[in-house]
Amino acid sequence: MLKNAFGQFRVMGMLEGASLLILLFIAMPLKYFFDMPGMVSVVGMIHGVLFTIYCVVVLYATFAVKWPIRFTLGAYASAFVPFGNFILDIRLKKWAGQSRGQLLGA
Repeated sequence: MLKNAFGQFRVMGMLEGASLLILLFIAMPLKYFFDMPGMVSVVGMIHGVLFTIYCVVVLYATFAVKWPIRFTLGAYASAFVPFGNFILDIRLKKWAGQSRGQLLGA
């Protein structure tokens, strides 16, 4: 897999964020506008599993990278907002460029 906790967190954030968007913007409209509830069951379960893994990866990254608490709280909060994980990823990349040694463990 990826070499460091930061990279693992970024990949998991993208997967979890994409599953939320698929659930909200594809599966839910299919359920409520086209009377196709089956998609919500499948995508909802996948999203639930990815969200659980994401929460574990956030904890792992928090201790492995020794993040400030604001990043941990921001990572959890972003999981509940559409496009939140993508915005967080952009901010973390900027922060990593400014303090590379602290975040990436270099």
